[in-house]
Amino acid sequence: MNATLNPWERFLGDRDPIDVLADVPARIEAMAAAWTPERWERSYAPGKWTARQILLHLAEGEAMMSVRLRMALTQDDFTFQPYDQDKWIGREPAGATGPLALAAFVAMRAVELPLFRSLTPADRTRACRHPERGRMTVETVLRTLAGHDLNHLAQLEQIDRAR
Repeated sequence: MNATLNPWERFLGDRDPIDVLADVPARIEAMAAAWTPERWERSYAPGKWTARQILLHLAEGEAMMSVRLRMALTQDDFTFQPYDQDKWIGREPAGATGPLALAAFVAMRAVELPLFRSLTPADRTRACRHPERGRMTVETVLRTLAGHDLNHLAQLEQIDRAR
């Protein structure tokens, strides 16, 4: 798959996106179960998002991708609305805690998984469009979301290892 179309493809490789989408939330929950408030505010590298911000981003991304996927499935040749993830994170108040963001992400993904699993081969080939990435399919959206999850899982694992 074209890296411009899906910059997170390299994280997914030949894995099934639905399996990854089902697995990642539980892996993050298990990892973060013993985190202290200080760990939630730790970053994996200087100038990068903290664990709390990564989880907020995952929850926000889940909400956005849910809408995008449903629109792609129900409207012909739907064009996605892009958004600036850094501006979204910049608007999050300190009260939006890491544990709260994780719970939101896990709950939203649990709601999404039955839809993901119900998709037929015809559903997966439905066309949609991203203003910056061009024409894609529902399958591209699933693969993008799964690769994106794996990218952020790796960042959270770095934070977890830095004890």
